[in-house]
Amino acid sequence: MSFIIVGDNGSNLPVELIDRYDLKILPMTFSCEGKVYHSYLEGQEIDLASFYRMMREGKEFVTSLISYGDCKDLLDPIVDSTDDDLLYVGMSSGISGSFNVVSNYLAEQQEQHPGRRFVAIDTFAASLGEGLLIRRAAQLREEGSSLDEVCAWLSETILHMGNWFTVDDLMFLFRGGRLSRTSALAGTLLDIKPTIHMNDEGKLIPVGKVRNRRKSLAALVDRAEALALRPLDTGMLAISHGDCLQDAEYVADLICERFEEVTRDDILINVIDPVIGSHSGPGTVALFFLASER
Repeated sequence: MSFIIVGDNGSNLPVELIDRYDLKILPMTFSCEGKVYHSYLEGQEIDLASFYRMMREGKEFVTSLISYGDCKDLLDPIVDSTDDDLLYVGMSSGISGSFNVVSNYLAEQQEQHPGRRFVAIDTFAASLGEGLLIRRAAQLREEGSSLDEVCAWLSETILHMGNWFTVDDLMFLFRGGRLSRTSALAGTLLDIKPTIHMNDEGKLIPVGKVRNRRKSLAALVDRAEALALRPLDTGMLAISHGDCLQDAEYVADLICERFEEVTRDDILINVIDPVIGSHSGPGTVALFFLASER
């Protein structure tokens, strides 16, 4: 039996990949100055540069979980129009309650459709760390893998998905509750740039800090050199950024210098949407790769 793959916009996948692999994407919402936006709706585009400009101007954003209503609006017509099974591959429950909302919806569908399967898998990842897992799941489906085989691959791989990032402005981490005001102010004054990763529970953990931007970008590549499975799986390699493409390209160049098996065409680069970006801020750069451990 065939199966449908559902993700959420925490995956930050480019629209062309969403279309290429016929993925269904649950939207998250964010608001600014009383106006509510969906981070992704099929057939609609968002001017991300304008949102990052608003962030830099100091405008405050409020983000929301995937709503039960959005689950029903997107998935009910799909569930009702097919007998296919459904696999949801979601953003880390360690940083968002969205995974639990979708899981509850799918549990209800399972009760109503006992002859079908509705499976939810927590990636304990975000941004393109989640997105790479969704893309590979779709590729495996395309190659003929069953739902059980794809779920087994995900289960084996999730805790090898390295999620490493740095931020340019510590105050966004403070506003998101990830850093104290004192630490954020002190770090800003000293030009401290943290290295942060997502642990096995999908929670954000600071693991290092350096002074100045270039060193912080190089520190991401240092982590890849220390932890990446060799040879590097070039199909599971990505960089996401908070409206700072040049910095993302600098990291990509460093990766190509240090891993001879990698070319620039191997590296998926995409901008972080405002739902995640409003917490990490403009200037965030994140590197994702398969690793011996997270």
